Amino acid sequence: MQNNSNKASADGIVLLAKQPGLTSFASLNNVKKALNTSKVGHTGTLDSFAQGLLVVCAGRLTKLAGNITEFDKSYSAVIKFGEETDTLEFTGQLVKKAPLPTPEVLEAALANFTGELLQAPPAFSAIHVDGKRASDLARQGIEVEIPKRKITVFSAELKETELFEGRVLYARIDFSVSKGTYIRCLARDIAESCGSAGHLTGLLRTKVGNFRLENAAGYSLLNNFTIENSKKDVENYFSKKEAELPVQEKKEKKPCIPSEADLFIQKEIREKLCGFSQETALLCGFECVSLKDEKALCDFKNGKKLLFSMFSQYINCQQQKSIAVFYNDNFCGLIETSDNKKLLYKFVIS
Repeated sequence: MQNNSNKASADGIVLLAKQPGLTSFASLNNVKKALNTSKVGHTGTLDSFAQGLLVVCAGRLTKLAGNITEFDKSYSAVIKFGEETDTLEFTGQLVKKAPLPTPEVLEAALANFTGELLQAPPAFSAIHVDGKRASDLARQGIEVEIPKRKITVFSAELKETELFEGRVLYARIDFSVSKGTYIRCLARDIAESCGSAGHLTGLLRTKVGNFRLENAAGYSLLNNFTIENSKKDVENYFSKKEAELPVQEKKEKKPCIPSEADLFIQKEIREKLCGFSQETALLCGFECVSLKDEKALCDFKNGKKLLFSMFSQYINCQQQKSIAVFYNDNFCGLIETSDNKKLLYKFVIS
């Protein structure tokens, strides 16, 4: 992965290890403070109970956030069997109980959960139904039918189990999936196919496209993701909830002082700020070209008329496409071909 040598620039990609218990939005505060910018955009949220990789675009690279959102993703999930909640994770209300599956039944079920599948998204989700979030309607007790969507599960691998009287109470499963896949729905459907019920008690995102969690700022602060540590995170969540003061007593606003963990994460964000690499550009579906010399680079950054002679590679203009422009492996901006076989600017990183 390409490191950005210009640490003063806020144009870059941040790999952030989201800590459990924080919302994805709150997690962005460390990025904003570290890079002294408000212009940040994540490429796919994680629920507050979840942890792991958030890929955040900063500065002018926020224009690419939508492309990175489309990348395939990998997760490790801890599923508790025997109970299903309305949110399909441990903070929800219990709605169903069922017997625990045997290890053999679970293994057989997982074999049926790879390839192209039709998945019913959860009622508690950000999907819009008639202009309203499904989760908002669900909290009002309004039942809505969300159409099933096609997803792809590239792999589902059982990594760890905890048994109760010879049956599976908890299982940790690694998934590699396409964009738009809800892991909590996989937990529900896998449990149902076993003749059981299930919900998530832990979720760790480990990979987004070519970006890996182990390269993320704050990764060293995460605990090993195991069934035992997932159970501890659940206990900590409910302990903190019980310890919270009533809303009416929370009137005085105190200045927000960053913790040692926050300062450590902010330091790592600045150190690990990435550029937009050709590998990432190809995953976005862009063609990649290079400016042939410093004069072409200067003309490009100053917005002069785009000429085919500025580039080292031949550009075929038979169809409209987006093209990522590089110079010495540094990302310079995005251009596109037009109907009249001309090159047009989309944006430039100066």
